[in-house]
Amino acid sequence: MPAVSDGVLLVDKPAGVTSTRALGAAKRALGLRKAGHTGTLDPFATGLLPLVFGEATKFSRFLLDADKTYRAKLRLGYTSTTGDTEGDISAFDGISPTIDAVSPVLTGLLGPLDQVPPMHSAVRIDGRRLYDLARQGVEVPRQARRVQIYELDLLSFSADLLEISVKCSKGTYVRTLAEEIGRRLGCGAYLIGLRRTAIGRFGVDEALEPDALAALGEEAARERLLAPEVLVESLPVLELGEEGARALCNGQEWPVDSQGVEGECGVFGPGHRFLGVGRLTAGRLSAARLMHTGHG
Repeated sequence: MPAVSDGVLLVDKPAGVTSTRALGAAKRALGLRKAGHTGTLDPFATGLLPLVFGEATKFSRFLLDADKTYRAKLRLGYTSTTGDTEGDISAFDGISPTIDAVSPVLTGLLGPLDQVPPMHSAVRIDGRRLYDLARQGVEVPRQARRVQIYELDLLSFSADLLEISVKCSKGTYVRTLAEEIGRRLGCGAYLIGLRRTAIGRFGVDEALEPDALAALGEEAARERLLAPEVLVESLPVLELGEEGARALCNGQEWPVDSQGVEGECGVFGPGHRFLGVGRLTAGRLSAARLMHTGHG
């Protein structure tokens, strides 16, 4: 049986390591070359970093779009030029908040929230990364983006430290959220710790740090790969027979009883073999993105 080379690997990224370095370490541990990530973490942050290998790279966007959960630690009474530990830190001339003031502020941030992407972020404007412009001392206007804060819970509080858990939509900047919490508390705040604990249904307790992964050896490390179809679990499922599977993989549309379902779906062939993602339109199924199946 050939070694598994397609799938999703859950890595627990340590602090001080870039997401690119973590990806490189995982590629070496598994002995695989075709790989990518599903959303980076800042170097100072830790936690869940799902990586995709082989054919699974075709479906990474479904995890990019998933909700994220974090544990965040804020330092109160100070601000940072970057919103986190990488910037210049200044004391904030404001009030000293009490624990009674914290819960209403957190509750008030639930729901839709407009965030302006920070200058020290990977957003592109006119083809250039904001963090590259920021390093040159250039600041440019940015459009606010709508995000969703689903859960925002107080974990611990002291005179100058606040720890929270936040579940949010894709595109949410937790350091920007930290700054907003500091603004609403009237004391200033910036992010001093960040750990991503979940993406969609995947939790960091299922992940391994790169060093632990390397210690397994190549064969055992590859056994950690989750099947590519876990990336599309949020989609409706459509099962095809042999004739329909062959037609789809050869680029042909196929008539199906869609039962009113429209749009993207996860498509499986005989034996529940994952074929990829299809698109349903008025009872006709066409290929959107397929695994390399060998059909011809």
